[in-house]
Amino acid sequence: MNHLFKTASVAALVAATSTTSALAQEVTLRFQHFVSPNSGSPMYFMEPWAKKIEEESEGRIKIEIYPLMQLGGKAPDQYDLIRDGAIDGGWVIPGYQPGRFPEAEALELPFVTEKSGELASIAAWNFTQQHLMDDFKDVHVLAAHMHGEGLVHKKGTPVETVEDFKGLKLRAPTRTSTLLLEKLGATPVGMPVPAFPEALAKGVLDGGVITYEMAPSLKLDELTDSHTDINGHQSFYNLYFIWAMNKAKYDSLPDDLKAVIDNNSGLMASEWAGAAYDQGDEDGVKVMVASGNPITVISKDETDKIKALGDEVIADWIIEMDGKGYDGAKLVADARSDMAAALNQHPWIDTYGASYHVIEK
Repeated sequence: MNHLFKTASVAALVAATSTTSALAQEVTLRFQHFVSPNSGSPMYFMEPWAKKIEEESEGRIKIEIYPLMQLGGKAPDQYDLIRDGAIDGGWVIPGYQPGRFPEAEALELPFVTEKSGELASIAAWNFTQQHLMDDFKDVHVLAAHMHGEGLVHKKGTPVETVEDFKGLKLRAPTRTSTLLLEKLGATPVGMPVPAFPEALAKGVLDGGVITYEMAPSLKLDELTDSHTDINGHQSFYNLYFIWAMNKAKYDSLPDDLKAVIDNNSGLMASEWAGAAYDQGDEDGVKVMVASGNPITVISKDETDKIKALGDEVIADWIIEMDGKGYDGAKLVADARSDMAAALNQHPWIDTYGASYHVIEK
């Protein structure tokens, strides 16, 4: 009986020690992105997100954020770096690998999303739950989001008509933006954001499409001379992002630390990431205004012409997707439906972009 009592006591002590050790576990997670730490997304989402998790875990989770691909690789590599465990997590633009995640392109088609990154990100999360989780099964998706307004930054005089696009060599971030620029008569050059400033400085490009949020960190107030947005509240183009974590690393966490991560994931994190882009746009447009460069909003009539070309891009994309075995029309309809639902459910969120605030109000 004494032997049994001692054995039970030792077992209880080991179990208690194990439990205490698990509760005290400290984890350092290394996340990576490919932009300046001074741009909107890192300042208003990534860094505060990491701090919030550290606080809610009472210091047991430490998240280190590495900008500008400091842990290695190039921006298009991010998904694979996370999947393979080279980094614990980070920011991914699926469109940087054309053809790999085709369903995600539905959100990036012309004029499908609002200029509000926050609203577009609500739609992005919901669309991701409907259609994309199988595509991203190799990683643990923490958030899915969009930026806000996409616009043209250009050397020389501003773009004001469809005709003005003809012959311009413009940086394009994704396949869908390339398709629209081709319809407009421009020569799109596929390029991740880190390569854009050097291409401008060397004269390889006349300009490119990108947000206001990224403009200051890329020095577009110096490298370009004009900034042009389209009329109305829908974005000329958009970009889909995921904020993701290595699946094995997430699975290795004790349940209470998983709960901390989970409480800062999903719709709330997606909306937060979109709102961060909106704040970054507000900051960026002020820098562009201060530069003295002309900021132009294309007229409604010319915007309608661009929208008609955008409709052609969408029709072509649906046919292409159908040929690959997807239901292209349903993907577009669901993307639009999710966007409309976000707009209807959150009518207090301003649908207009940063240039609207500065120029037209």
